[in-house]
Amino acid sequence: MYSNKQLAGAGDEAKAHIGYIETDPNGRYGRFEEVLGKGAMKTVYKAIDEVLGVEVAWNQVRLNELMRSPDDLQRLYSEVHLLSTLKHDSIIRFYTSWIDVDQKTFNFITEMFTSGTLREYRKKYRRVDIRAIKSWARQILQGLVYLHSRDPQVIHRDLKCDNIFVNGHLGQVKIGDLGLAAILRGSKSAHSVIGTPEFMAPELYEEDYNELVDVYSFGMCVLEMFTCEYPYSECANPAQIYKKVTSGKLPGAFYSIQDLEAQRFIGRCLVNASKRLSAKELLLDPFLASDEVKLLSKTKLNQKPFLNETELGKLQLSDDPPRTDMTITGKLNPEDDTIFLKVLVGIYIFPSIF
Repeated sequence: MYSNKQLAGAGDEAKAHIGYIETDPNGRYGRFEEVLGKGAMKTVYKAIDEVLGVEVAWNQVRLNELMRSPDDLQRLYSEVHLLSTLKHDSIIRFYTSWIDVDQKTFNFITEMFTSGTLREYRKKYRRVDIRAIKSWARQILQGLVYLHSRDPQVIHRDLKCDNIFVNGHLGQVKIGDLGLAAILRGSKSAHSVIGTPEFMAPELYEEDYNELVDVYSFGMCVLEMFTCEYPYSECANPAQIYKKVTSGKLPGAFYSIQDLEAQRFIGRCLVNASKRLSAKELLLDPFLASDEVKLLSKTKLNQKPFLNETELGKLQLSDDPPRTDMTITGKLNPEDDTIFLKVLVGIYIFPSIF
């Protein structure tokens, strides 16, 4: 492993041989040039944890860009500090963080997700069974129950499919991007209008809300899982969205859901805050009940066999196959004592398969 100073002074050929663009101060993590994602505040690179031998995500922010906005810097520090205290299967895993004074960057390492965000994943795989959506919904709710039961309590405030990450080969989803989360210390409500308009609960605009805003956003996430489109896509701008949300009008996509149970479940998330259930209560909803056994008993894999019984019957070998008619005639050549044989074989269809 090479230090950042050694890497900075190395030529292109030497860097290619080393394989890393830079390393962390302890020499455990090595960053590659490959970009996994890029946002307004940070760039995420592919990296390797040499100790565990696993790929990780190297999140990097240019401090010069952050210094223009103290609020952004504070938000980033809050996200990293918050991540370091959270340990749950449905929350993105945090490893370490540091500031590179020479490069003027703020860096932190998190687990890497092979399939990107849930929004990207759902758009890529449009034909997904409802059981998969239920599984994703359960995992997200479990993460919310964990956040909302923390002391102090944690509200995400910007939950959306863009901030939920997927390991597609495991069917696993995790909540990430907690930079906008509010930690409630001794207060029952938060006072800040922040988030993504399409997923913001009405009470967020009133600047007096609690953890139930995440349940509202969760409902919009499930809506997007079913429809593969952003809520309120019929609106031309945030002002139109604000008008619909504050007047209690649901997105047009809500009425396109054909599964009535799914529509009912989503509707329970989008009602007025006074009637909205908590994440813990929603986990008990019959719609999310584990129905694998029931569904598997009703749904058989209708895979057609390569050969049906009739075809197999035609191919079965007889225990006593008929003999082949054969006639052999021969002629002796007295000059070199050789024999010339002529074989006449009757036409026969062999029962074997070649």
